[in-house]
Amino acid sequence: MTEYLEILERAARSLHSNDRDRPAAEEVVAALLEAEKVARKRRESHPFEGLCGTWRLYLITGTKKTRDRPGVLMGAGRYIPALVEIGLTYSPVADIKSGDREPFEAGRIENRVGVGLMTLTVGGPAKFLLKNDILAFDFTRMGVRGLGLKLYDGYIRNGKSSEETFYQKRVAELPFFAYFLIRDQFIAARGRGGGLALWVKA
Repeated sequence: MTEYLEILERAARSLHSNDRDRPAAEEVVAALLEAEKVARKRRESHPFEGLCGTWRLYLITGTKKTRDRPGVLMGAGRYIPALVEIGLTYSPVADIKSGDREPFEAGRIENRVGVGLMTLTVGGPAKFLLKNDILAFDFTRMGVRGLGLKLYDGYIRNGKSSEETFYQKRVAELPFFAYFLIRDQFIAARGRGGGLALWVKA
């Protein structure tokens, strides 16, 4: 196994082992950059089913905008604090035709953020471009729970109409993740804003 994969596997294992043998965030970022470089050369594509399931966000870097801001030191990357749980879930959707313009597999995305007794969930449609492992999405619904009570559950930002036209939109019009590493226990991507992220199987 190559060194960058060993580092990423150590990082993934550390999430469920009380941070034992967790590599430094800077090491993980360097490993992610190497993995991205290798993926560009190989140009391998993956099926959407490799992403389906629930993943916990574990490490992020700043976006290009935040890295360029004076006094912001997020470029080296940082682990998500244990008290904050950010889960990402992908699920497939059947019977949606992609057409020839941008062949894709249809799905749903749900992003859940839990802090203490409060939970915020946003979700909506997603599509995975088969040619280049890009996952485009739109958050159209939001749910808020606190102290075990449902505080809100409904559409946001013209969500209903956005869902109706989502699969006709081009990726250039949508937020997306460009995945360059999809493994059984972890996945990694670069967001549209330029930041890197590592998720570990929940």
